[in-house]
Amino acid sequence: MVLGDNGITHKVEPDSKSGRVQVRRAALASAIGTTIEWYDFFLYNTAAALVFPHLFFPASSAYAGAMQSFATYAVGFAARPVGAAIFGHWGDRIGRKTTLIVTLLLMGVSSGVVGLLPGTSAIGFAAPLILVLLRLVQGIAIGGEWSGSVLLAMEWGDQKKRGLLGSFAQIGVPVGLVLGTGGMTLLSATLSPEAFDSWGWRLPFLASLILVAIGLVIRLKILETPMFAKLVEKGETAKTPVLDAIRQHWREILLSSGVRFSEQMPFYLFTSYVLIYVVARHEFSKTFVLNAVLVGAALELLMIPLFSQLSDRYGRKKVYLTGVVLTGLIAFPYFAILTSGGHALVFVIVVVSFIPHALQYGPQAALIGESFPTHLRYGGAGLGYQLASVFAGGPAPLLATWLLHQTGTPYSISGYIVLSAIVSVFCVIWLKDRSNADIDDASVYRRARA
Repeated sequence: MVLGDNGITHKVEPDSKSGRVQVRRAALASAIGTTIEWYDFFLYNTAAALVFPHLFFPASSAYAGAMQSFATYAVGFAARPVGAAIFGHWGDRIGRKTTLIVTLLLMGVSSGVVGLLPGTSAIGFAAPLILVLLRLVQGIAIGGEWSGSVLLAMEWGDQKKRGLLGSFAQIGVPVGLVLGTGGMTLLSATLSPEAFDSWGWRLPFLASLILVAIGLVIRLKILETPMFAKLVEKGETAKTPVLDAIRQHWREILLSSGVRFSEQMPFYLFTSYVLIYVVARHEFSKTFVLNAVLVGAALELLMIPLFSQLSDRYGRKKVYLTGVVLTGLIAFPYFAILTSGGHALVFVIVVVSFIPHALQYGPQAALIGESFPTHLRYGGAGLGYQLASVFAGGPAPLLATWLLHQTGTPYSISGYIVLSAIVSVFCVIWLKDRSNADIDDASVYRRARA
């Protein structure tokens, strides 16, 4: 059963010919939608490291400018749980498809406006203020995007391949990183520093409007997922899904957030903070560091589906814990090489840092999504996923900048990474592995909690 745009339930089984077409469309829509969302997000990350300090905070010192720029970066993460709550409510009330169209429009339009925003020298204090407001909109949109994209693929396809299907949304991260950071790299390499700082950095932001149009066409062709359509047909959708998820599944929400610490916090250090650290410590160019990040992202594009398939075969927790442990083990060698290594070693360690992330990020969508019943899954999974943004991802570059300034040693940042891995180890152990559970039956979860 699936829900059509006219509100009428149609019988389309996932294993029928029309169902298989919908499965492919859902996977494509999931991947392309999150690609666009993360393309916009990583554009901001790269600009926050390379352009925004002197464009929006020109009166500050290099350290203060970096702190202020990364503070606006953190604002977007703080807004993510708000977006998860807002869109989680509607995603579990009216459906996955409609909600995802709104999140896509919000993200794309706000990014396009960033590309048109004048600097502080032109409009004064209003420039950084508008930048923060746009960052809030981005954070709210991406807060509602992830769980919907994951569920669109997971709830349509073969339930024995939920790890692989859920990973289509995760693939959007390295693809978005390649497109967003790649666009910045190309412009940084081909334009003069003056031209890039003046107008070149704006072009990728404006190009996001074209990508949004493509994403909308694809998402408009998708029918609602069979699992949610059954709830609508039976009249079993929750009236207050987010509140119900918090009351009934607060443990799963907190544990889902905790499992992300070792994935999210190091990732934003490895893709954003590294740009400032390496360029400041060495005479390496911005383009060199960006190229290393791009190669790592391209490698992760291949690793995410591979590790997701392994989680379907061996269980989510085994694959995920492997990634958590490797993240802790790489923390000190990573900064040792960034600090003292030559071009070749720095390039290699930046690329290698993506491997433990892929081990976690691939099966993560299914691991979190499976922890909630269908009628509360959009809001519950979204809150669990995005809550980590407040404590792990958002503050990471800001805290790394502060730790290095206060301690004078990058190994304080390594200790920060190890701490995040310890948190995740315990949360993964305590979170139930439902790799083979029937996630279409809410009674399974009720019995498990009884």
